[in-house]
Amino acid sequence: MTLDPSSGPLPEPAEVRQLLGELLPALLARRGDLLAVKDARSGRYVHVNEAMASFLHRPASDVRGLTDAELFDAPLATALRAAEQTALAQDAVLATEHRFEWADARREFAVLRAVSAADAAGRRWLCSVWSDLAGDRRREAQLRQALEQIEQQQRANELLRREVADQAMRDLASGLHRRAHWEDQLRREVDLSTREHREFAIVFIEFDPPSVEVLALGAAGEQCLLEAMGRLLRGGTRAMDASCRCEERRFAVLLSGVGLATAHARMEGLRRKCASHIIVHEGQELRFSVAIGVASFPHTAHTLEDLVDACEAALAEAQRRGGNHVTLAAIRFEAG
Repeated sequence: MTLDPSSGPLPEPAEVRQLLGELLPALLARRGDLLAVKDARSGRYVHVNEAMASFLHRPASDVRGLTDAELFDAPLATALRAAEQTALAQDAVLATEHRFEWADARREFAVLRAVSAADAAGRRWLCSVWSDLAGDRRREAQLRQALEQIEQQQRANELLRREVADQAMRDLASGLHRRAHWEDQLRREVDLSTREHREFAIVFIEFDPPSVEVLALGAAGEQCLLEAMGRLLRGGTRAMDASCRCEERRFAVLLSGVGLATAHARMEGLRRKCASHIIVHEGQELRFSVAIGVASFPHTAHTLEDLVDACEAALAEAQRRGGNHVTLAAIRFEAG
């Protein structure tokens, strides 16, 4: 017989309901979900699956007829009953989560509750399916940990990349930047000072002729001096300053936002530290001194090229005076 769809909805065959009834317990068992059916009015259990019975540590037959108040402590029983009352008051499936201590362990469940229509005797049945969230929480924690590890690795890689890039710009002997980096900072400082009408200073430093002890050590003696000078410059400059090794025995310093007088005072302090600094190499004491030339922008020069030339001239004058000396570049006066 062929049914006419226009005559109304097809009735659900009893075999379909039976099939669904067989699939649901199998599905819940496969997922490990807990199933409970209660009398909606009294709240007494009429059916639990094996997973729920195992959770309650009772045979399924012993659970039937009991209420939550007889199985759980008062706060949890009250919370469960409140959720059931909410499910009874609405027609849709109610989804809630419950967190509580059970059998000396913290448990978390996602619970779906649905209420049946009243039967011929006016009874309604409350069905609840409990899904343990422990696995989800564990996977979430593992995912968070994995993401944190990835972020930590990315930060470590970025730090390593910066360190490698920084090392490529540094002189290995002194640990100071190479001249190209210093010149780049100098060009930026000129641009900034021109726009903001502020001053800065540059310094050229060169070792005085080495002592007999340093000469006797050869390359090892020169290495000791370079390392010591690198430490003194790094310790005597600010983060906003820049220092470099620009030639074999020459160094350059950029003092950001510093005038000629302040630059002179700071370099005089550096000269004294160098002259009093003692390097011990294989039990032998080594000493050194430096000649220093200082120029400032815009007082001693108005262009980058003139500034470098003025600093070169100041260094040459310090060396002409016998070294171990700080010389300032001449301040240029223009006719009004």
